[in-house]
Amino acid sequence: MTASEIISLSALELGQAIKEGRTTSPEAVDAYLEKIAAEDGRFHSYITVLADEARARAAEVQAKIEAGELTGPLAGVPVALKDNLCTKGLLTTCASKILYNFRPPYTATAVQKLLDAGAVILGKANMDEFAMGSTTETSYFGPTGNPVDPEHVPGGSSGGSAAAVGAYLAPYALGTDTGGSIRQPASYCGVVGMKPTYGAVSRYGLIAYGSSLDQIGPLAHTVSDCAAVLETIAGHDERDSTSAGDPAIDMHYTDALVRDVKGMKIGIPSSYFGEGLDHEVKEAVLAAAEVLRAEGAEIEEFDLPMVDYAIPAYYVIAMAECSSNLSRFDGVKYGYRTERFEDLQDIYKRSRSEGFGTEVKRRLMIGAFVLSSGYYDAYYNKALKVRACIKKAFDEAFAKYDVILAPAAPTTAPKKGESLSDPLKMYLSDIYTVSVNLAGLPGITVPVGQDAKGLPIGMQILGNTFCDKTIIRAAYTYEQAAKERKGGRA
Repeated sequence: MTASEIISLSALELGQAIKEGRTTSPEAVDAYLEKIAAEDGRFHSYITVLADEARARAAEVQAKIEAGELTGPLAGVPVALKDNLCTKGLLTTCASKILYNFRPPYTATAVQKLLDAGAVILGKANMDEFAMGSTTETSYFGPTGNPVDPEHVPGGSSGGSAAAVGAYLAPYALGTDTGGSIRQPASYCGVVGMKPTYGAVSRYGLIAYGSSLDQIGPLAHTVSDCAAVLETIAGHDERDSTSAGDPAIDMHYTDALVRDVKGMKIGIPSSYFGEGLDHEVKEAVLAAAEVLRAEGAEIEEFDLPMVDYAIPAYYVIAMAECSSNLSRFDGVKYGYRTERFEDLQDIYKRSRSEGFGTEVKRRLMIGAFVLSSGYYDAYYNKALKVRACIKKAFDEAFAKYDVILAPAAPTTAPKKGESLSDPLKMYLSDIYTVSVNLAGLPGITVPVGQDAKGLPIGMQILGNTFCDKTIIRAAYTYEQAAKERKGGRA
């Protein structure tokens, strides 16, 4: 196979081609590394490209495939990893100056599961610093560009992962989703991105932002790829007490790749389609809903209360948790340390002041404030109560509907600099995604069209807790129906 033929394949198609001997893992890795070298200067989707390591690993994996030791669907297929996932001995920076030289002594569970299945790591993808942002512009190493138009942002915080997939610089990638950080960039970049139910995937080895909100998930070109990746990385992990340990939970996600939504009840929350939603986004999502109706689903509008409170509740909780989680970065144990200091207290102060970027420092200060004596009840405790109300509202909705359809973002990808200069505008870009994290629900974004500028539009499909297979089935049905209507690849 030629390099262009290899890169045109989905992750599962590439895995099948390697298994059948039509290409090899080293050939696939070389094809992607050459494309990264030639084109990633336009996008900056990677922070670290692991060319030598990837080639050595591909040769090792190929030998195991030929010996029959690796038989999984993703064996030999390259992957990009968001740079907040620990990889033993390999730079893991969180796109921050304070971790510019950090090489973890262990590997994240989700990454190890991919490696056990025969994955080959191409590199570590760019991101918003410590996953704090919605545009991948807060990275210490510079911003990432949208694969459709590099003058626009790719979304965030998993913007490097989404851009790498969207620009065909990786067949699939892992990202993390704290408040929409997989689903929103997937929408902006025209790829599929899935946030699993909280607890479905171990967070061990994920450098935490908000521990009660973070979840690792896949980005890829197809729903099938996302399902296969999720099936590989999901499951209980004794090193993460929040990972799901109930054996009754069905995590055979590829079983849900069935084109069938007949009788499925789909709710469309009217509050998600009001003021603030771009007209072209609204029309594209509603048109996608009609595709599912034509496939036999029952579509109904309903009222989902508490949505207006999701953004303030989310940012109070997320910033409180980040102020706690990031207290470990002090310039003493590892990472960046200031060169000038007077005493230990001064090391802490200067290292953190010099090592963290503006957006991270803003969130740390707000988080410390809402947790401080006298303000804890007024802000943090109140936000937790709102979170419980949001979860209750979703519980009531899912008592009636199998899935919920919504936009993934209020607009298509803005130009670079538009959101970064206005933090409130950046926070509001998460208005349709954060409530899912507050409630611990699964959500998947699928491409549903483009605006007049050619920028991608994505639709979210949301499900009840541990009903990930239901949203995969709905997403797969839409993808196949849309592909059929186009007369080609979705």
